[in-house]
Formats: sequence, structure tokens, C-alpha cells
Amino acid sequence: MKVANAKIDSTTKQKIQLVEGDFTVSEATDVIVSLIDEKLNFHKLQRLSLSEGYSGANTEYPDGRIGELEREKATARAFFAEVRKSGAKIRINGTLEISISK
Repeated sequence: MKVANAKIDSTTKQKIQLVEGDFTVSEATDVIVSLIDEKLNFHKLQRLSLSEGYSGANTEYPDGRIGELEREKATARAFFAEVRKSGAKIRINGTLEISISK
């Protein structure tokens, strides 16, 4: 990735291939649950930072995301449990798309 002296504007985009391939159900569960747990930790730390020293801070956004991510984790676990019964593998293609927001 060449960045030095690059012109960065609202059309600049970057893609990162985070996860790609076929996985056993156990491997897929580990990968996906670990990613969700990292995001959960991020939002929990964000919430803590907002409320540190001020109990009346607005933590609506991190609280909402924490709830959403917990539900997504439960959905993923249920899906993986169903796939495990079939004996199939799981293909994951996870690309992060990053762009400039002004």
C-alpha cells in the first residue's frame, strides 16, 4: 500500500481482506465470536470513557451497539450449531471497506 505523498480526499478508499477461506465450524465460531468480542470490548471501553467521572453521560450509542452485537453473537452461535449438525464447513469472506468521512 503506497501512502507517502498520496492525495487523500473523500474518494480515497482502502480495502483490507480480514478473513477469507473455508473453516470448520469450530474454527469459524472462534473467528467470528472473537471479532464480535473485540467490537464489544471497544464499545464497553467507549461507554466507560464517556461515563468516567460523570454518571449522567449519554451512553445511548455504545449501549445500543453492545446490545446489537450480543444479539449478533447469539445468532452466529445458533447458526454454527445448525451447521455443525450437517457436518458442512463454513466459508467466510470478510473484507473491511474503509473510506474518508467528512
